[in-house]
Amino acid sequence: MSRMGLSDFPVRASIGVTDIHRAVNFYEGILGLEKAGEGPSAGIEGGGRTYRAGGTMLNVFETPTAGGAKSTVATWYVDDLDFVLNELIQAGAEVPRYDGLGQDERGVAPRAGGGRIFWIADPDGNTIAVEADE
Repeated sequence: MSRMGLSDFPVRASIGVTDIHRAVNFYEGILGLEKAGEGPSAGIEGGGRTYRAGGTMLNVFETPTAGGAKSTVATWYVDDLDFVLNELIQAGAEVPRYDGLGQDERGVAPRAGGGRIFWIADPDGNTIAVEADE
């Protein structure tokens, strides 16, 4: 008998938010993601959005249990970290500071194993990372 594991199936990141309209302003307006779909979430008409991100999908959905994830909930891997950081800051993203991570004046830190990384938070405090191998 063979066992089927989840390794054979695609995975989506899902991020819970407390206010889908405020989240849309962030994910579309600041991150620049394009909406791929919209539907209900937990009985909330229009409470969910789906975004294409590279070859994967990101679900953002309204739920009363959302927000405040202190660990990283999604990571984007980019080719030009400085360009992306500048674009996000110009769009209104804020880069939080964390003690002991060696962030520079713009909030960029060396990544474990090489490369660089920075973090931003959505309106609910969910932590999102952007990193590069550069």
